[in-house]
Amino acid sequence: MMRGMGNMQNMMKQMQKMQKKMQQAQEELGEKRVEGTAGGGMVKVVVSGHKEVLDVIIKEEVVDPEDVEMLQDLVLAATNDALKKVDELTNETMGQFTKGLNIPGLF
Repeated sequence: MMRGMGNMQNMMKQMQKMQKKMQQAQEELGEKRVEGTAGGGMVKVVVSGHKEVLDVIIKEEVVDPEDVEMLQDLVLAATNDALKKVDELTNETMGQFTKGLNIPGLF
């Protein structure tokens, strides 16, 4: 009976270590900068690894008062591009913790 307890404590320690590493990885993600672009780089959107939009850069030549809709589409596309890249980065970064761990509902 006692041997089982030791294993359980060991597992708890492993889990705590992993949680710490996961928190660190989450924080590091927040410091990362990801750039989404549209219109061949005419519009750039910079987001953090926590999906905060930090910067929107629009080249002058794409600003056409006659065609505001196109500009809106480009900003949307660049933002979605950036967010998609953040998702990929998050999966890459956090995926290392879930590999080999079959805990349903963890992510």
